[in-house]
Amino acid sequence: MSITPEKEPLLPRIQVENIVKSIKKGERIDGRGLTDYRPIEVILNPIIKASGSSLVKLGGTQVIAGVKLELEEPFPDRPGEGVLQVHAEFVPLASPSFEPGPPDENAIEVARVIDRSLRESKAVKLDALSIEPGKIVWSVYTDIYLVDHQGNIIDTSMLASMLALATSRIPELIKGENGYKVDYTKYVGPLPINTLVATVTMGIYNDIIIVDPLLEEEAVIDSFITIAIDESGRICGIQKRGVKGFSRSILDNAVEIALSKGRELMDLMKKILNNPSEYMKPLVSE
Repeated sequence: MSITPEKEPLLPRIQVENIVKSIKKGERIDGRGLTDYRPIEVILNPIIKASGSSLVKLGGTQVIAGVKLELEEPFPDRPGEGVLQVHAEFVPLASPSFEPGPPDENAIEVARVIDRSLRESKAVKLDALSIEPGKIVWSVYTDIYLVDHQGNIIDTSMLASMLALATSRIPELIKGENGYKVDYTKYVGPLPINTLVATVTMGIYNDIIIVDPLLEEEAVIDSFITIAIDESGRICGIQKRGVKGFSRSILDNAVEIALSKGRELMDLMKKILNNPSEYMKPLVSE
């Protein structure tokens, strides 16, 4: 099982003091401001055989997300809707602390935060994915692979997942005497998307809020909050981590920061999706 310690990595005392000193001065050890994101790089559709995929680098953190559509029965309580499922895996090469095996509770938490953010915002038009209500619908599988862990896994995974979904295509469906068959070599149109969604993850140290914490900063900070925002500026998810609480005023400040930074991430995704050819670079064909 892959294991992700709550405090990773173990830092020398002088480095901890350096990080704390910088945060108190309103600075970061990598030269950023308190609310600045690291540089973001994107490759669209690096996995040719997927319905949609993306690779996102947020500073040194790298995540690949792939989407595949398959035929399944709908949930009994939602017979006229498709199914959306999100899974996350921390690849052992991403960190010395990750081991081979099934996803641990931290990978599961990342998947649930992404899944909840997409569902609550209704990012995917699931009602448009019904083929025969109550019998056959499209199931949209989103698989997240963390391949390099340098902090802030959730925001990197959300960007990768959203871009993979937004560039996904619905494969051709052939109906025969024995039911339906999917032809993954042909596509009939894009996956229907209602809205883009972004998450903004913040660390809180002694009432000081920092955006997009580094791995080293995560080892020092006691509390984290992730806020999901859609294109309309609506909050569609909140996740708090860590043992230390914070005041209502800190929460209000965090919401304001999330709305502002969420708009920045949304603008970036729109820019990428409006010029997809500039971000195409296949990495894997099988």
